[in-house]
Amino acid sequence: MNYKTIIQLARDLRKNQTPAEKVLWNILRNRRFEGKKFLRQHPVIYEFHKNNPIFIIADFYCAEEKFIIEVDGSVHDYQQDYDEQRDWIADEMGLKVLRIKNEELDDIESVKIKIRKMFNKK
Repeated sequence: MNYKTIIQLARDLRKNQTPAEKVLWNILRNRRFEGKKFLRQHPVIYEFHKNNPIFIIADFYCAEEKFIIEVDGSVHDYQQDYDEQRDWIADEMGLKVLRIKNEELDDIESVKIKIRKMFNKK
């Protein structure tokens, strides 16, 4: 997969956000949350192997804090190995990952507290 394909995949994901992602994006966008800049469906390339990028597309990414937020729906119950690989890549890059289940967004204040706590972790 080349870089252009990765960018197009990220764009497609932005156009097809889940309802839970939309809720969180409305809180994070335009530096609304703690003045931090978040990008949504942002490709993060780990390395190239035989000219092929090893990458993840983060649901939400804050470069300033080196922080990824993943919003997990029920599909993630069946892809735990895949999620572990993604978390490993992020960890190798020095990125923190916070996984939020869709249901947790019903209590948005609790989610905001979790995100703030991640800002303080280095």
